[in-house]
Amino acid sequence: MVSRLAITLGDPAGIGPEVILKALAALEQIGSLDCFELVVVGSQSVLDKTYEQLIALGCACFDPGQLNILDSFPAIHVTPGQPNPETGAASFAYLEQAIQLALSGKVSGIVTGPISKTIWQQAGYDYPGQTEVLATQSQSQSTGMFFVGRSPQTGWVLRTLLATTHIPLAQVPQALTPDLLTQKLELLIQTLKQDFGLETPRIAIAGLNPHSGEQGKLGREEVEWMQTWLESMKVKYPQVELMGLVPPDTLWVGAGLAWWQDFPCPTAYDAYLALYHDQGLIPVKMLAFDQAVNCTLGLPFIRTSPDHGTAFDIAGRGIARSESMEAALAWAKTLSRKRAF
Repeated sequence: MVSRLAITLGDPAGIGPEVILKALAALEQIGSLDCFELVVVGSQSVLDKTYEQLIALGCACFDPGQLNILDSFPAIHVTPGQPNPETGAASFAYLEQAIQLALSGKVSGIVTGPISKTIWQQAGYDYPGQTEVLATQSQSQSTGMFFVGRSPQTGWVLRTLLATTHIPLAQVPQALTPDLLTQKLELLIQTLKQDFGLETPRIAIAGLNPHSGEQGKLGREEVEWMQTWLESMKVKYPQVELMGLVPPDTLWVGAGLAWWQDFPCPTAYDAYLALYHDQGLIPVKMLAFDQAVNCTLGLPFIRTSPDHGTAFDIAGRGIARSESMEAALAWAKTLSRKRAF
């Protein structure tokens, strides 16, 4: 079965064009490129220039002349590492066109290159990130930022959902409510069943405060409402083993063991629900920076993205690593095939 996917360049002044061409070359080398039917949403001139630069630097990369490219900004002039409002506008347009391809059924999923939220704002687009654009333009009511990665050492799969995403840390306690956590937990349970075949998953839910509040001495959210909420979820979902509220400083110990050396590991979980951005992403990026993939849950199509940013500081130097983009393509293929049945 061939997976029909759209790939966006992200900000064309970043490493997106480079990691895409390198990732496609890597897939071609192992013979798996035939599994994809791809349309690259970007700028032909950017890809051609990137290809010439990478070849001059001796890098293995895919010839964009062999790609189906939806040329969105044909006249754009880009200097690697020097973003500006025009590159921000281009990256936003790439994403919008990919969303339309997915909503019209022309592709089953989108793999998005990295963008800069700051450059988006300079271009006049005030969104916290691509996730929010995807949710708005697809009219999806309940979405989630979910990270998945497979350990190359043991084969164990790390799955982490964030309850809150791109908000200041000071706003997290106010943003967390029983309704929000219920929404995110239901989305996670549905995803584990639909996309991973886990009917009776083990899910660990983090506490908010150090030591999960230590009976109210280090914060009162856990004792005032979070533990009560969790008990109600255990009643609502008896088929799911819900562990929590796990102190954040010990939550990831089993994940580390399962990732590096000890799988199956009894202290590792099928999925983790982290309450705020860094609580989830520091361990994810520490364990799985090259393998982790950002997925948006709750959309009517698959969306994955490499777990790194634009890296303007190294753009154009030929040293960007493509493993996370390769993983984003691989997971998009796997998840789109799951959805097809």
